[in-house]
Amino acid sequence: MKEKATTPILKLPAQLLKETIPPLWGEFNHLLKGVQKSAVIVDGSAVEKIDSAGAIFLQSLPNHALSQKQSISLQNLSEGIKQFLKAFELPQQPPLQSAQRISIFAGIDHWLLDQFSYFKQFIYLAADILFFSVQTLLRPAGIRRGSFFQQAFQYGYQGLPIVCLIMFLIGFVTALQSAAQLRSFGASIFVADLLTIGITAELGPLMTAIVIAGRSGSAIAAEIATMKFTEEVDAIKTMALNPVVFVMVPKFWAMTLCLPLLTVMADFVGMLGGFVVGISFLDITPVVFIREMVSALWLKNILLGLLKSISFAWIITVTGCYKGMQFKGGAREVGETTTSSVVMATFLIILASCLWSFVIYL
Repeated sequence: MKEKATTPILKLPAQLLKETIPPLWGEFNHLLKGVQKSAVIVDGSAVEKIDSAGAIFLQSLPNHALSQKQSISLQNLSEGIKQFLKAFELPQQPPLQSAQRISIFAGIDHWLLDQFSYFKQFIYLAADILFFSVQTLLRPAGIRRGSFFQQAFQYGYQGLPIVCLIMFLIGFVTALQSAAQLRSFGASIFVADLLTIGITAELGPLMTAIVIAGRSGSAIAAEIATMKFTEEVDAIKTMALNPVVFVMVPKFWAMTLCLPLLTVMADFVGMLGGFVVGISFLDITPVVFIREMVSALWLKNILLGLLKSISFAWIITVTGCYKGMQFKGGAREVGETTTSSVVMATFLIILASCLWSFVIYL
């Protein structure tokens, strides 16, 4: 009998409603302060009517007592009240774990595993795009009619002005910088050779790819990321269509066709910029300068530049599609996806250019 008398008991009223809860909070806190060893008993035998505020009050009592380093015992509730309380159960909070310090070697190991996982996903997507691109040449089912021409117009025709402007300036500056060095040796005429070889083999395909990666590669990533955000990719799968075939393959073929053509135009415009320098600042007649350029215009360099541009086109398309498919989040993440796509594509283009140079020249 003595133990029962010393056990704090909170008797709930017959109507546990929003209006009757405030006094109960004060009484409950008073009982918690007097508890030393035993738990506070919350007696619900008298409860006949309860609303959502009362249910939330009962559900919050254990957490409130726990914050005071105490405990409660909820007793004598009717079955109807218990069923009602289940609709207001609070989610279980996972226990807090103390942060563990990770060694630098473990951190490097985790980073390498993550990068390997990203690389593996990138290779899988590239293999899928290449496989279905070849397959659609034989069986073009699942591709939207006119999507290839729409993408080709966007990547090729609309990208031509900016490519030509940049390559003209690059050819102009390259010839000007070369002339400043070669003029002191009396070899100004070799500016034409240097310009022709440098643009057709290296600068033409490289700068064209970087410009298109920033202009069209970012558009690919943003388009696919937006499709994922609006659940259009899931809708395509629901209609029994393959997103790789329906969305990515037309972009792949359009980029593969347009980038070499843009590279050819970039080569011509870049050499035109150097031609302007030659006849304006170097006092070389147009016929002599053109003859020197033609003599340095090797078929090997032209084919090498076109081969590079095809590989760059594949890198731009696969990178944009990969970054778009990896998108998670909202509108802010669309911009981050676009930025990371341009950075990754530019890095891979320069890396591929270095590998081509290593293979060809060494």
